[in-house]
Amino acid sequence: MHLHKEELLKVLEIAAGQGADFADVFVESTSASQIFCEQDRIERVIGGKDTGAGIRVIIGQATAYAYTNDLSVAGLMEAAKTAAAAAKGGQNKAVIDLRSTAAAYDLPILKRPDTVAVREKVALVEQVNNAARKFDHRVRQVTVSYGDTVQQIVVANSEGLWVTDERIRTNLTTNVIATEDGKIQTGYESLGGIIGFELFQENDVEEFALRAAGRAVRMLGARPAPAGRMPVVMSGEAGGTMVHEACGHGLEADLVQKGISVYANRLGEQVASSLVTVIDDATMPGKFGSYRFDDEGTKGQRNVLIEGGILKGYMYDYLTARKDGVKPTGNGRRESYRHRPIPRMTNTYILPGDDDPEAIIASTDKGLLVTRMGGGQVNTTNGDFVFEVSDGYLIENGQIADPVRGATLTGNGPKALSIVDAVGKDLGFTIGRCGKDGQGVPVSDAQPTIRIPELVVGGIVEED
Repeated sequence: MHLHKEELLKVLEIAAGQGADFADVFVESTSASQIFCEQDRIERVIGGKDTGAGIRVIIGQATAYAYTNDLSVAGLMEAAKTAAAAAKGGQNKAVIDLRSTAAAYDLPILKRPDTVAVREKVALVEQVNNAARKFDHRVRQVTVSYGDTVQQIVVANSEGLWVTDERIRTNLTTNVIATEDGKIQTGYESLGGIIGFELFQENDVEEFALRAAGRAVRMLGARPAPAGRMPVVMSGEAGGTMVHEACGHGLEADLVQKGISVYANRLGEQVASSLVTVIDDATMPGKFGSYRFDDEGTKGQRNVLIEGGILKGYMYDYLTARKDGVKPTGNGRRESYRHRPIPRMTNTYILPGDDDPEAIIASTDKGLLVTRMGGGQVNTTNGDFVFEVSDGYLIENGQIADPVRGATLTGNGPKALSIVDAVGKDLGFTIGRCGKDGQGVPVSDAQPTIRIPELVVGGIVEED
């Protein structure tokens, strides 16, 4: 990208020149590579580059958004005219002085993935595939996906903000399917972050493959999960699916303002156990959801959402913050220049507590230990959820007993968090792409080992 301040200044003046309250430009150039291995062979090697710009104009509560992949000054001006006309404001001479904003912290990259040869990336994928397949004869299928992105952005707005940044993410996932006597089980693992190819120096990829294969094979011998109300211990290694889905989305300000969040109008209220503190933090080094600036140019921040069970705040982008008369929290995110920014999570987690994870299990006479979550559904309006458990074990007399399959967890997010009676010292992260309003963005979530004294566990009824 070779756009200069003076060029974007002209574009902003056109965008804001029809009576706009606010206008901004988001320019992006992203290079990406992906490698997929299926059926014991490399199926696809994909590389590409996407460039473009999105221009937003806000008048009152109305927003107009236009985007283009023509980064010439003429192309950008045409998009700015389109957005300005759609916002239907009056004539206004915009006077803008763009000022550079420095990053508050660094997210260093040691080995850029765009300097690594494709053959080295392919060899890495093949190593994972081979290790998983050799684990056990019951492993029938292995899929491996490698990806990296190098994203360069420029953000400028009518309030004088000017930000440039580069984000580099690298990730690896594998899914293993094992079968025996008509039973089919899967094991999934993922790695990734704001990190370069050093990710694979810091993590043993063969061990990574064996964890996924081991989980799939182990679950073949699992007994059907029992059904009923029981204590549930969620291990730190299970990751933060619960806090992300059952809590995090309800704390995004757009859902709150639309009245479709169970946390609406509850600031200052007790919404969780006093043992529970929930953080959203874009500043964590190396995490998949981290960044120096969000997609509106606001500095990434560490936001305390729930503290000691008390609701302290929501996650805001520029537009929702303007509506509530508060400052943006650095949570304005978009999938690409084709999308307008909306409030999104970054790295969301429950703060570790003081309890020993093993002691939490030992003090649970009977219940379910969850070591890996699967998919699920959440109603943000009332907080009700249903989650699948992809890796779970019975707890009997304070000991980890038989593995179980087919378990589901049903409950209500705020109610479940309000009765948490133990929070461990550990903290386990998972990564993914969070979908909302047709957009996906990279996130991570985490929790320590926690105990919920009672949840509804759904099980399997098998025929004799």
